Amino acid sequence: MAHSTQIEMDLRNRAVSYNNLRNSLEGFQKRASGSLLSRSLLEIVTKDDIVLNSEHLVTLLVVVHKHSENEWYGKYETLATMVVPRSSRKIVEDSENCLFSVTLFRKAVDEFKQACYKRRFTIRDFVYDEEALIAEKTEIGRLDMELKNQFGPLTKWLKVNFGEAFVCWIHVKAMRVFVESVLRFGLPVNFQAMLLAPLKKGQKKLQEVLNRHYHHLDNSSTSNQVLDIFDFPGLNVNLADHHPYVFFKISLNICDIY
Repeated sequence: MAHSTQIEMDLRNRAVSYNNLRNSLEGFQKRASGSLLSRSLLEIVTKDDIVLNSEHLVTLLVVVHKHSENEWYGKYETLATMVVPRSSRKIVEDSENCLFSVTLFRKAVDEFKQACYKRRFTIRDFVYDEEALIAEKTEIGRLDMELKNQFGPLTKWLKVNFGEAFVCWIHVKAMRVFVESVLRFGLPVNFQAMLLAPLKKGQKKLQEVLNRHYHHLDNSSTSNQVLDIFDFPGLNVNLADHHPYVFFKISLNICDIY
């Protein structure tokens, strides 16, 4: 049992480490995908799309629903004073929205944002930072490489230790069969343990045959009267799973269970 406990602890530690890496990588991937209303714009917007290092001018990024695209083109220059004419350009679009850039004077930003809010045009807060873009790409590459480096050893470790854990599990099942048999049939020991592997469709039929064959050992498993007698409120006694023999199920579809 000590060995199985150690396997469980090692598995937990390895799984936590692997899942943390995977979740971090999936977090970056989710930020780089999805709707233009929420996804990261670092890999979409380039320095050519915005005005940089200007004392008076600033470029805003606006998400507009596709159905409102013509309205945007017709209205954006009048949403505030001091909007640079013909400065809006569609950068990218997805299935529902378009991302536009528009250039205006800094003193008109608040007025422009309020007008966009009234018309349900969404302003995306964005500051172009080439260093942040490089750092994010570097971090994604590092996480992806580390995840791949852990996957191989983790898979190998699982293959080796699964057999050990399975043997421990079967030993526990065998001990339970012995203890339950002694409690059920008493001493001296006079019973035989067997391992049956029926086809999936034949499990119910096999149990019915065994119930009939060993019916003389315990009538409670097939007696509806006994089921009625033990139907007490608040008492969790599932006699439907009771058999005239000691029975423990070993589920081998472990991948489906977990």
